[in-house]
Amino acid sequence: MARVLTPRVIHDPDEWTRSILRLPGAHILQSWEWGAFKADYGWTPTRVLFFDHDTPRAAAQILRRPLPRTPFGVLYVPKGPVLDYSDPALFAETLAALERIARQQRAIFIKIDADIPLNTVHAPSKMASSLLTVHWHLSREQIQFKNTVLLDLTPSEEQLLAAMKPKTRYNIRLAQKRGVHIELGTRDDLQLFYHMYAETSARDGFLIRQFAYYRDAWGMFIEAGRAQMLLAQIDGETVAGLILFVFGDRAWYFYGASRNAHREAMPNHLLQWEAIRWAKAHGCTVYDFWGAPDTLDENAPMYGVYRFKEGFGAKFTQHIGAYDLVVNPALYFLYAVVRPWYLARQRKTRVAD
Repeated sequence: MARVLTPRVIHDPDEWTRSILRLPGAHILQSWEWGAFKADYGWTPTRVLFFDHDTPRAAAQILRRPLPRTPFGVLYVPKGPVLDYSDPALFAETLAALERIARQQRAIFIKIDADIPLNTVHAPSKMASSLLTVHWHLSREQIQFKNTVLLDLTPSEEQLLAAMKPKTRYNIRLAQKRGVHIELGTRDDLQLFYHMYAETSARDGFLIRQFAYYRDAWGMFIEAGRAQMLLAQIDGETVAGLILFVFGDRAWYFYGASRNAHREAMPNHLLQWEAIRWAKAHGCTVYDFWGAPDTLDENAPMYGVYRFKEGFGAKFTQHIGAYDLVVNPALYFLYAVVRPWYLARQRKTRVAD
């Protein structure tokens, strides 16, 4: 007889956190704090546990954004649902439950971004991928990085250093010799960090949001004890920094920033090593460098960033990516195809003007 999962909306932060941390693969983007942060920026979070009798077997923090002047909306489950992906029946039942929720909430589609490695040898991944192809399709819009670089933190510090590329170890020692010093940052340092982040964006050519957005995100997670800032200093001057997010036994390197000055002192190498040591000391077993190119092509835009991360002994890890289940095909076409085309055309027009 097929198992039927019973969904229950959770309103208590402690119950939600406690429950999802008992499930395998709980992600920081499924944390209560992430939903609370996104609630200030146009999304409404709903946290749902799926029970088999009295045992929660799966979880999904579902973000809903309404479509203006309509009763419809879009649903997004960032880095979820959370469950044991080696159980294909459980995965199928969870997907069916999410489809029912999408129809109840008048969604034109629901997007999931399950944190499932894409590995042709790993059977659970193949089962999950085959299930997704039944009613779901690979999304045109991959909001999060599809791939990442992961470092196993279970070896000793000596073993971690030994597993690094020789050039990375050299640069760590060089930074120490040149007087780079690492300090823990606080909420009071957020403006300073943002100034470095803006300098980094101008140098590397990526867009960032206004300070208020990052102040809210960084501040909320730091106050909740789920994020830590580290700052690199030379002679009292802050020259680089990063912010780690932590959930369960995993740490994510989400944000990095550096000044144009003193780059020859290699502050970012020592900064990463001290962040790795900090995460390990605080019980993390995985350090997620968050972000890697789609393919390991030397001409790929992120290849240089990947080489930096790989130097620490981390492994390139591909994921299956985000998938959409379409509930309203006509509106989905307008949202997923016509809307991006229109926005791109508007951007080109503004550039031309």
